[in-house]
Amino acid sequence: MSLAKTIFQKVNAIYAVRRGVQLGERVHIGIGSILQAPASLRVEDDVYIGKFCTIECDGRIGAHTMIANTVGIIGRLDHDYRVVGKTIRKAPHVWDADHRVGEPKLVVDIGEDVWIGYGAIVLSGTKIGRGAIVAAGSVVSKDIAPYDIAAGVPAQSIGRRFPSDDLIHEHESQLLHEHGIPMSVPVYS
Repeated sequence: MSLAKTIFQKVNAIYAVRRGVQLGERVHIGIGSILQAPASLRVEDDVYIGKFCTIECDGRIGAHTMIANTVGIIGRLDHDYRVVGKTIRKAPHVWDADHRVGEPKLVVDIGEDVWIGYGAIVLSGTKIGRGAIVAAGSVVSKDIAPYDIAAGVPAQSIGRRFPSDDLIHEHESQLLHEHGIPMSVPVYS
């Protein structure tokens, strides 16, 4: 990688990463993306985040995950729309110190080796299982199982990434033995 590109990526990361975010090693953040969390967002090693993404919620993004351009990973209950006599714009917001909407706290848990397609939206309070794929333009409002391919509004399973548990096992074994990538706990459906 050229020196200029390295410097640009470091400057971009300084602008992109705001409060509450912990980055692992070798995390790529595309230009125009913003990452911030009310309390804590952990982005693990070798994550790719495309251009113009907005990630504004608490949770975890697992290692070796790829997030395409213009993806939004956002809070489901960021605005307290129930306050009588206040417009939505003036109502309490998740970034306010006295914010109480969303109790108990809703987080996003994105597993390892996940691909989230262009323009998808992931709402807090959801879990995307390891190895899953979310199609472009989908809205994730419910959990996605490991190694499922999900699409639509709302996103739902349309198939499996691998047709058998044996292939999932082989995939995870190769990741470990050929690339040194451990997967937390074996997953077989």
